[in-house]
Amino acid sequence: MEECYKKIVDAVDIETFFACKDEEEGRTLALKLLESFGLKDTDIVFIQYEGPGARVRARGYIHRAGDRYGWLEGGKKDE
Repeated sequence: MEECYKKIVDAVDIETFFACKDEEEGRTLALKLLESFGLKDTDIVFIQYEGPGARVRARGYIHRAGDRYGWLEGGKKDE
């Protein structure tokens, strides 16, 4: 798993449909899901509440522009 993580260039996106009461609850659920995966730098890329819930695309950044990239030789994210 760590080897895969080191090869990520920018971010991990997850898209799902949450059963929820409104858009805000859908946003909260998506961010909590990413946090449960250990991703701390997160954004909501898309959200649409309709009917019984919300379609949400959320992004957890592994690297932002200018970071030290794990996929470069000698580069480590936490250095």
